[in-house]
Amino acid sequence: MNPYILTALLFGLGLGTTITFASSHWLLAWMGLEMNTLAIIPLMAQHHHPRAVEATTKYFLTQATAAAMLLFASATNAWLTGQWEIQQMTHPLPVTLITLALALKIGLAPVHSWLPEVLQGLDFTTGLILSTWQKLAPFALLLQIQPANSVILVALGLASTLIGGWGGLNQTQLRKVLAYSSIAHLGWMILVLQFSPSLTLLTLLTYFVMTLSAFLVFKLSKSTNLNMLATSWAKAPAITALTPLILLSLGGLPPLTGFMPKWLILQELTKQDLAPTATIAAMSALLSLFFYLRLSYAMTLTMSPNTLAGTAPWRLQPSQFVLPLAVGTTTTLLLLPLTPAAVALLVL
Repeated sequence: MNPYILTALLFGLGLGTTITFASSHWLLAWMGLEMNTLAIIPLMAQHHHPRAVEATTKYFLTQATAAAMLLFASATNAWLTGQWEIQQMTHPLPVTLITLALALKIGLAPVHSWLPEVLQGLDFTTGLILSTWQKLAPFALLLQIQPANSVILVALGLASTLIGGWGGLNQTQLRKVLAYSSIAHLGWMILVLQFSPSLTLLTLLTYFVMTLSAFLVFKLSKSTNLNMLATSWAKAPAITALTPLILLSLGGLPPLTGFMPKWLILQELTKQDLAPTATIAAMSALLSLFFYLRLSYAMTLTMSPNTLAGTAPWRLQPSQFVLPLAVGTTTTLLLLPLTPAAVALLVL
C-alpha cells in the first residue's frame, strides 16, 4: 500500500478513536465510531484476496448494524428524556440497546460470531489492530454510560468467558484461536465493569500487551495454523522457547502478567457477593488454558521433519523489526510483581 494512503488511514483510525474519547454528545461519538470503521476497511481489503474481501464485507455489515442500533438508541433516549448527553442516560430501554450495540461492536457473546470469521480472513498486522485499537472507542462509551442494569452485563460477561473458552477448544487456525481468546478476555472485562471501571481499564491494557506479543510471535514465525507451529524451532529458537510463557500468560497462569487482572477481578467479584459468578469465570479460564497449552505443546514439544535447508533460516538476520516483540514479551512475562502498585493506582 502507498505510504501516504497508509498514513492517512492510520490518522483516520487515531482521529476516530480520539473523537469518541473526547465527545460528550451521542452524535459525535457515533461519528468517531464510523470514522474508525471506514478507516480500517481499506487496510482489511488491501490484499485483494477473496477471503480478505469476504472478511471486510462481514466486518462492514456488522459494524454498520451496530452503528445503526447506537444511533437509534441515542435518538430514542433524546425522544424520551430530551438529552443527547452521554452521561445523562437514565432510561433503561436506550441504555440496554446501546449496551447491546457496543457489545456487537467489540464482539461480546452472544453477538460474537462475526469476530472469528473476520479475523481469519486478515493478515496478522490488521488482525492486531482489530483486536486491540478497535476495542478502545466502544469501551470508552461503555465506561461512560455505566449501565445500571447489572444483570445484562454479568450475563454478557459470563457468556463471553464460556463461549470464548469453548469456541477455541476445537480450532486449528491460529487467528480463530486468538479471536476466541479475545472474546474470553472481553468477558472478564465486562464482568467487572460496573463494580470497578479502573480494573476494567487495567485488564484491557494487559490484554493489549499480551495480544501484541502473541500476534507478533505468529507473524515472525509466519504460522497460520497449528501444524505450522512445529517449524518454529528452525526459524527462531529463542522466541519459540518463550512463546509458551506468552500463551500461558494469556491463559492467566501465575507467576506471569496475565494472572494479575484475573486475580483482581475474582477478588472484586467476591467482594460484591458474586461468588458463584466468580467461580464460573474461574472455571471458564480452564477452558481457555487448555487451548493455550495445546498451542504450546504444538510449538515446543513437537518437531517437524527438518532437512538441512529447513534448519538454515535461524542463522540469517531477522527481516522484521523485533523491538516491539521484545518489549511486549518482557511486559507479558514480568509485570506480576507490580500488582501492589497497580492496586494502589486503582484506588486512586
